[in-house]
Amino acid sequence: MAAPPLPGPLAHLAPLLGHYGYWAVGAVVLVEDFGVPAPGETILLAAGVYAGAGRLNVVAVAVVAFAAAVLGDNIGYLIGRVGGRAFVHRWGRYVFLTPERFEAAEEFFGRHGGKIVTVARFIEGLRQANGIIAGTTGMPWRRFLAFNALGAALWVGLWTTLAYEVGSHITTVYDEVSRYQIYVLVAVAVLIAAFAVRHCVRRRRAC
Repeated sequence: MAAPPLPGPLAHLAPLLGHYGYWAVGAVVLVEDFGVPAPGETILLAAGVYAGAGRLNVVAVAVVAFAAAVLGDNIGYLIGRVGGRAFVHRWGRYVFLTPERFEAAEEFFGRHGGKIVTVARFIEGLRQANGIIAGTTGMPWRRFLAFNALGAALWVGLWTTLAYEVGSHITTVYDEVSRYQIYVLVAVAVLIAAFAVRHCVRRRRAC
C-alpha cells in the first residue's frame, strides 16, 4: 500500500517514516524525551496518519511511542540524578539558587512532582526537560516512573488516536488544541506558585 501524503508540517517526515517506520517513531520520541531537540510529537502525529491509512499498525505505533517516551524520560532522570545536583550546587549561586532554596525546591517537587510530571508531557519545553528536573530535584524514581508512565500513556493515546481517526485533518485539530497550551502552562505556573507560597508560609510559621 502506498504511503498517504502527510499534511503541512508533517510532510518532511514522510521519507523517515517510509524508510524506517516504527524505528523512526521510537528513536525520535526517545531522544526528544531526554532533551535533544527532535520532533517527537510531530512524528507521533505522522505515524498516526500512516496508521489510519493502513500503512502502519496503530497499536504498534502506540506501544513503540509509549516505551520510547518512558525510556527517554528515564534517561533524562538519570542525567539529572547523576550530574544535576552537583551542577546546581556549583553554579546555582550565580542565578540566586542557593543550597537552601534548592533544598526547598526538592521538598516541593517531592510532594507535588507527580502532578507536574504528568501534565508536563503535553507542554512543549517541559516535555523535554521534565525527567532531568525530576532527577535533579531528587524525586523518588518509583514515583517519577509511575507518573511519567501515566503522562506518556495519556499523551500517546491522545495524539495517536486523533491522528488515526482524523487523518489528513490532524494539523487543523492539532493547531486548535495547541492554542490552549499556553493556558495550561499558565495554570500550571500559577498552581506551582501557589503551592510554593503555601509551603513558605508554613515553614515560617513552624520556625
